[in-house]
Amino acid sequence: MLADGMLTVVAMGTAFEKRNQNYAQIASDQQSPAERIGSSAFVRDARVLEASSISFRGAERNEIRASMFHWGKWKKRMGANSSSKRPVFDDKEDVNFDHFQILRAIGKGSFGKVCIVQKRDTEKMYAMKYMNKQQCIERDEVRNVFRELEILQEIEHVFLVNLWYSFQDEEDMFMVVDLLLGGDLRYHLQQNVQFTEDAVKLYLCEMTLALDYLQSQHIIHRDIKPDNILLDEQGHAHLTDFNIATIIKDGERATALAGTKPYMAPEIFQSFVSGGTGYAFEVDWWSLGVTIFEVLRSWRPYDIHASNSVESLLQLFSTVSVQYSSSWHKDLVSLLRKLLTVNPEHRFCSLAQMQTAPYLSDVNWDDVYEKKMEPGFVPNKGRLHCDPTFELEEMILESRPLHKKKKRLAKNRSRDNSKDSQSENEYLQECLEVVQQEFMIFNREKLKRRQEEEGCMGADGDGDGDGDGAEGDGDPDGDADEAEGGTEDEETEAEPETSKLSMCGSVCSSPGSC
Repeated sequence: MLADGMLTVVAMGTAFEKRNQNYAQIASDQQSPAERIGSSAFVRDARVLEASSISFRGAERNEIRASMFHWGKWKKRMGANSSSKRPVFDDKEDVNFDHFQILRAIGKGSFGKVCIVQKRDTEKMYAMKYMNKQQCIERDEVRNVFRELEILQEIEHVFLVNLWYSFQDEEDMFMVVDLLLGGDLRYHLQQNVQFTEDAVKLYLCEMTLALDYLQSQHIIHRDIKPDNILLDEQGHAHLTDFNIATIIKDGERATALAGTKPYMAPEIFQSFVSGGTGYAFEVDWWSLGVTIFEVLRSWRPYDIHASNSVESLLQLFSTVSVQYSSSWHKDLVSLLRKLLTVNPEHRFCSLAQMQTAPYLSDVNWDDVYEKKMEPGFVPNKGRLHCDPTFELEEMILESRPLHKKKKRLAKNRSRDNSKDSQSENEYLQECLEVVQQEFMIFNREKLKRRQEEEGCMGADGDGDGDGDGAEGDGDPDGDADEAEGGTEDEETEAEPETSKLSMCGSVCSSPGSC
């Protein structure tokens, strides 16, 4: 027996089993993504089981996962995908929360939560990351959110999780990004997937092109790891989560202690301890080497945890040698050695260098870019590859669930209008106002349309059709995030480099804390 306030797995399993007798059939490959999403309707019924926490155990947890992820006729259940009822929005209107239908929660990370949404007018599916403003202010994370937005609005690549919209309301900041239903590599490792060398070779090539693009845009990601590499339904890899990324130009060097410790390059720790010249793009290639090693072997090349001191890690890198599997191809080992070279000056850190590796000599890089290479691992299309407890937490434990936002905001506005405007926490209100003013609205759909129009005009006249930059529409929008996989390793960030963001000192408790 469990204590009061806990949900027993047996009770939950029974409830889900009864509720889903008509939904026990796995969706076919021909079904649209929306038809494989709709667990929200029956998960919400679990709210009657009021709980302060949830406990899952081994086989019982797997039983719940199995019952939750056999999708049925989502269209009939949720009434979506009905083109005859498709709403029409004013093209001049900024995209906002009402333009999307919330389908289900799929993840959470240090900066927010992620859910699957469908845009009501186009019926396109996206992942929506949302971050509570007050929590971001209290945790000094506003700068990180704004920096991620600043970066994502300026980039687009076939192997990135690209931003489509950004907007805000009184409570949250929203980012709407590409929806990738194949799950992240961390999730698949936790599911004991045994990745072959051929499968991982394609991930290595696709991430090489992604890093080469980021380097051309002067961006260091600083958090390459299995959690942040998402697969699409065909099995191709995409990089996500830019909330601790930074931009360096004209020979600049980064100096902040930023990243997830087991994946951070030695020079990041060295820079933190002794100052020196800092670090640059080479750190992402080290992280890629650690990630590829882990995906192949299910553990990392160095036994590093969040609790390890920086000094002990520097000693570790100078004394411990990486042990490679004897079953791996010798050319693969040779390439991993180049990526995991402690001295960044001797490390492989560019597409040109990777192309010289014998292990990749047979790769047609144009085919990789065009996704013509067949992935060695294809996620099961009949399942949603994320932890089912994310949806349970949103519906049962979340004090401000997303599906009740519209009603909650209306009530808050009514309450605000009926009382004195003097806030109990003037500082918090001041910070919220600054966030409201400084938040960057973005609409890639509108941007692409504008670029196409300018391109047509340029063909007739002498316009130059500058297509690479992304620009905001005026004022306010995860990891996806996509769905973000959880890990026990903590992200670390201390005193990020200066950037174009001028509002941080007004929002954070002190400028130095940002």
